[in-house]
Amino acid sequence: MPSLFEKIWNAHEIRPGLIAIDRVMLHERTGAVALRALAAAGRAIVNPAHVFAVVDHIVDTRPGRGDRTLMPGGEAFITETRAAARAAGIRLFDVQDPDQGITHVISAELGIVLPGLTLVAPDSHTGTQGAVGALAWGIGSSEAEHVLATGTLRRERPGAMRVRISGRLAAGVTAKDLALHLIATHGARGGEGMAVEYAGEAVAALDMEARFTLCNMATEFGAFAALVAPDETTFAWLEGRRHAPTGPLWQAALRHWRTLPSDPDARFDREIAADARAVRPMVSWGTSPAQSLPIDAPVPEAAASGLESEAYRRVLAYTGLSPGQPLLGLPVDGAFIGSCTNSRLSDLRRAAAILKGRRIHPRLRKALVVPGSQAVKRAAEAEGLDRIFEDAGFEWRESGCSLCFFAGGEQFEAGARVVSSTNRNFEGRQGPGVRTHIASPETVAASALAGALADPRTFAPGHG
Repeated sequence: MPSLFEKIWNAHEIRPGLIAIDRVMLHERTGAVALRALAAAGRAIVNPAHVFAVVDHIVDTRPGRGDRTLMPGGEAFITETRAAARAAGIRLFDVQDPDQGITHVISAELGIVLPGLTLVAPDSHTGTQGAVGALAWGIGSSEAEHVLATGTLRRERPGAMRVRISGRLAAGVTAKDLALHLIATHGARGGEGMAVEYAGEAVAALDMEARFTLCNMATEFGAFAALVAPDETTFAWLEGRRHAPTGPLWQAALRHWRTLPSDPDARFDREIAADARAVRPMVSWGTSPAQSLPIDAPVPEAAASGLESEAYRRVLAYTGLSPGQPLLGLPVDGAFIGSCTNSRLSDLRRAAAILKGRRIHPRLRKALVVPGSQAVKRAAEAEGLDRIFEDAGFEWRESGCSLCFFAGGEQFEAGARVVSSTNRNFEGRQGPGVRTHIASPETVAASALAGALADPRTFAPGHG
């Protein structure tokens, strides 16, 4: 009997190796390339109503930004994408658009991605959107041109994998911690090339925004795509979204969506199990998300690191750490809350709850919060979260990718040690020489207060 992945794949497979694509998302770093190439070839977009472009990657997130970027020559990416989108007749979420935001945030909050759909974007974290029960994955610019012209992609069927997570996460432990726990346990290639379905009691108990975080980090697990079966939590979250069906079409959609979860006897090419009760707040110690440990653990010795000796030496040389050194209490110079991993309203609420009435440590040279979308920003401001962050010493920004990655634009200072709610801690990811420790928004907030890597549970409201 089929799994969720197989049901979606089979419904879209035109013939072996060719699959129909329902939605395409483009962004300004690569979107203009695909659109210009398509126009130069004299081809039109086969279904413009199902293609969306977003300005999110290199746009400046400081107030009053306009087309300004901190990336040299970056304005051209924005203006060229704008011109190409208008010429192609597709919906553009431009810099000043009230719906602007990070691609993988706004697609879900607007109901562009829905259960059972296929969606692609030229971005490696497109699988985030599988949290609604869709099949979404990242592609290249040439593939984007092909899907724009034909509504199809050449793609051999990937394998299917299930990650079944029992139990429930403890208080103060998040989906980000769960994701890092899985990657640290099974490696950055643990789900390599697979369509990974997250299932089990722990996943069913997660709210939608936590599911987005879990699916987002599947990219760091090596997965082709990530999915969570749609359920009543999904339906309640999607109802009323702008591009979601309404009236009789909503009822018809619900009937179909309820058939999508994997059958009880569905077979997978690989299965692994985990216990959510074993997960503690996590933080990365190296230059890969797979190099992560509980916050109260020391830097591993070479034999326990999972790395070859030369790779181990390189990692420690870059991060400036020593074997056996405690992570808890390691001084940090900066903090960032944002990215398509952890920039949604619930992320900001949890971080703000830790920061409320407190002030970040004077050691920090830079601390900022970048909401995932303008809608998230407005909602957070309506609740007064912006004032909590600013009173604590964080900068409050416009929406965008910002310090998730360095593209010649905004960065932390060279050599700085920072704690970040992003998804990657590669060398130079947040600027040349920057040493990034990835963690949950709560851990980022707690560490900003302590001026060092800190256990968020000790800063939780009501903690003794």
